[in-house]
Amino acid sequence: MSQILEATFDGEVFRPAQVVELPPDTRVELTVTVKRTSDEKPKSFLRVARALRLEGPADWSSRLDDHAEAVRGRHFGFARHQGVAGGPGR
Repeated sequence: MSQILEATFDGEVFRPAQVVELPPDTRVELTVTVKRTSDEKPKSFLRVARALRLEGPADWSSRLDDHAEAVRGRHFGFARHQGVAGGPGR
């Protein structure tokens, strides 16, 4: 049997918002998903992205694959030979 229940955690136990029809001391498995309160607004991706204050080359979006390869090459201590910045042929 499977049910989706709403509950409130009081710091020690979960208090269901509705009647649970199970015998006392029945063991259950819980998956907890924290619900937003009604006054919380979802965060805007654009606001989060702007708040990160990322910096990059002017052609970043049009050459994303090239830049990602260059970063991976630096991260692993090598540059690939596929024409990535720092690799042979550049």
